[in-house]
Amino acid sequence: MKHRSTRDVVDDLRDGGRLIQVDDEVDPNLELAEIQRRVYLSGGPAILFTKVRGTRFPAVSNLFGSIDQARYLFRDTLESVRRLIEVKLDPSALPRSPFRYAGVPWTALRMLPRASRSGPVKERSCLVSDLPMVRSWPDDGGAFVTLPQVLSTDPCAPDQLMRVNLGMYRIQLSGNEYVADQEVGLHYQIHRGIGVHHRAALDRKEPLRVAITVGGSPAMSLAAVMPLPEGLTELTFAGALAGRRIRLVRGDHAPVYADADFAIVGTIDPEQTKPEGPFGDHLGYYSLQHPFPVMRVQHVWHRSDAIWPFTVVGRPPQEDTTFGQLIHELTDPIIPSVIPGVQAVHAVDAAGVHPLLLAVGSERYMPYLDDPEPQELLTQANAILGNGQLSLAKYLWITDDPDDELDIHDIASFLRWMLERVDWRRDLHFQTRTTIDTLDYSGSGLNKGSKVVIAASGRPIRELQTEVPADLTLPARFDQPRVVMPGVIAVQSPPFTSIDSADDLCRFAKSVNDANSIDNDSGLRRFPLITLVDDADFVALALRNWIWVTFTRSNPATDIDGVDASTVDKHWGCRGPLVIDARIKPHHAPPLVEDPETTAKVDARAARGGPLAQYL
Repeated sequence: MKHRSTRDVVDDLRDGGRLIQVDDEVDPNLELAEIQRRVYLSGGPAILFTKVRGTRFPAVSNLFGSIDQARYLFRDTLESVRRLIEVKLDPSALPRSPFRYAGVPWTALRMLPRASRSGPVKERSCLVSDLPMVRSWPDDGGAFVTLPQVLSTDPCAPDQLMRVNLGMYRIQLSGNEYVADQEVGLHYQIHRGIGVHHRAALDRKEPLRVAITVGGSPAMSLAAVMPLPEGLTELTFAGALAGRRIRLVRGDHAPVYADADFAIVGTIDPEQTKPEGPFGDHLGYYSLQHPFPVMRVQHVWHRSDAIWPFTVVGRPPQEDTTFGQLIHELTDPIIPSVIPGVQAVHAVDAAGVHPLLLAVGSERYMPYLDDPEPQELLTQANAILGNGQLSLAKYLWITDDPDDELDIHDIASFLRWMLERVDWRRDLHFQTRTTIDTLDYSGSGLNKGSKVVIAASGRPIRELQTEVPADLTLPARFDQPRVVMPGVIAVQSPPFTSIDSADDLCRFAKSVNDANSIDNDSGLRRFPLITLVDDADFVALALRNWIWVTFTRSNPATDIDGVDASTVDKHWGCRGPLVIDARIKPHHAPPLVEDPETTAKVDARAARGGPLAQYL
């Protein structure tokens, strides 16, 4: 079914037995989000809330509740989009396999956006305060739009639809210093297309026209977060996935998605900012309050039958995990053509996507060498870190796979492969004083931090320890060693409370070096990777816990040390285990914790029975 509106999507999911309806009144302040989190984690269907307190509009969540449900939504177009991407990567495939690619020209024809004089989104008007004021976490600064489609025009070419940028940026509807019904906050991160338009508006000293739309075809939501190959814009991709050309309403405003359920239309004064946030984010912490652009609202429009789609952003997995899975399905074939020699990449959802990136490359420079060390992998690593949103990776683990043995989506097997081969003396490559994800507070400031490339190849050089050694000795105040996976051990450490705590990492590495001889490979030296953590039992409970703690709570340049470390020709490495300090530091953002009263309220709702009970 080719959906035009959120109501089309709701009806389609209902007909397919993939939606439940809740007719009791639900509070948009924390309760909607608590219900959504529980239903998603229990593998439940989409949820239509017909009575949302404080608004006349119904709301729906969990539209992308599973990869199976996402495939269902795009069942009429997903295969044609895959084939279109194949032909774009290899145009010669079309004459070689004409029957397989027979529909590609028709898919291409419906890709281009087209102008429209009006559309269903302009049927009614309302105020910002009339919209569902969904607030997801106790310390959120206000209500936010969690599935926005933000369209901006290029100030240098305002009439060119092919230069309209579509992105999913955070929109704050209420709170802080925003003038009610007149202003909303617009938070966008580095390496986003809207920044180019913002820069052009600054240069021209004129307002930037922006339209925020919500709902319509689910293809627009996916296109807003899709990393696309050069020459394929978000709106053309959305048209291919939606099965029809995307109509944009033109006027004295930014182009507005004609089939959206809602539209907030206005302008950004390029030089004005106001405090935005805090807000629970996809790393599992709050992104704190910072100055971001302000949008002055000119119009709020909506369909006559509008439904407000929303989701919850928080520690993975959440509903946006499905976006990542679908993106991998569609973009994995693209990678070798975008970055020569790279076979696959995997942005790890459990780490919040950007902190941890896995990659499989190629070592082709010296095929005659019996035991080569990473060479071409380093070239490919630099290319990855210079490519769009991949450049936000903080930890990049890259290896080759000459015998095609690795599944990059099997994280445990991939890390084990790496740890069997890595030589910490040569295989660590740091970038210091660089940019990291805007939402990552492990660094030295907003967007500021470091990166490390871990590149390993060749034959295994060690067997990985799977049990805590009987001869293990730990420095004072460090205890509760827990094996996380083969080769990885977590050690509970004293809390990081002050600047003096930073020395704990060095003291720990030195103590391990002093207590365990490198010649007999005893104690902790049997583990190539040691992580210092606040709660060893939690970290060892599941691999996803260790991944989340380790890669969201560490800044490579300051939080990595090693046993028997040295610097040779400005290259740092260590002969013994690598040690990562993954404790919470005072400058980190606080982790997301549910509100106890809301938790009790939803528990009581579950006890009363009803359509939600089995999922709560």
